[in-house]
Amino acid sequence: MKLRPGQKLHSAVCDAQVVVVKAPAGEVELGCGGAPLLDDGQEADGAATLDESLGEGPLLGKRYADEEVGLELLCTRAGKGALTVDGRPLLIKGAKPLPSSD
Repeated sequence: MKLRPGQKLHSAVCDAQVVVVKAPAGEVELGCGGAPLLDDGQEADGAATLDESLGEGPLLGKRYADEEVGLELLCTRAGKGALTVDGRPLLIKGAKPLPSSD
């Protein structure tokens, strides 16, 4: 799937929705709960089932990133399915440390 910043995606197996903040240069395979993420407005075919063994679902307002491919997503609706990119789980992006004010 070719991504672009601002693109809205949703899960086919749970309530999760994300927005692409930073898109990689190439194509990637994004998933949620073991099923591919769908473009906003695209309907799920109903054949996919939730795979809870992949981990916990995304949390509202959290950013998920993979530095290896240059991807960053913002969760706009929480869900039960874990976010994945190319089969690897996406992790919550940590906060940048502030400079010390000695």
